[in-house]
Amino acid sequence: MILHLVTFRWHEGTTPEQVAELTAALTAMAAAIPELRAYACGVNMRLRPSPADYGVAAVVDDEDGLAAYLDSDAHAAVYARLLGPMIADRTAAQLEVERSPW
Repeated sequence: MILHLVTFRWHEGTTPEQVAELTAALTAMAAAIPELRAYACGVNMRLRPSPADYGVAAVVDDEDGLAAYLDSDAHAAVYARLLGPMIADRTAAQLEVERSPW
């Protein structure tokens, strides 16, 4: 399995309402993509120092599942309409995991 982790830092002026709309859209998107075995997204709680404003964690079976998720029309639509314009900085990593952490 692959755990895909992404963090975002928002452009200055991004509003809590925009972030809430994004979270709702990402949650709905994830429910519609069968390749996703687990999915979580949300505002960074900042329990430890971090420049990230927001994070996404997605679990898929393999590279084909990751491509199906990231290249899906649903993902592209959320990215184009909401996520893309908000991003000042993005980091991503993919980890091999034995099983879903959820």
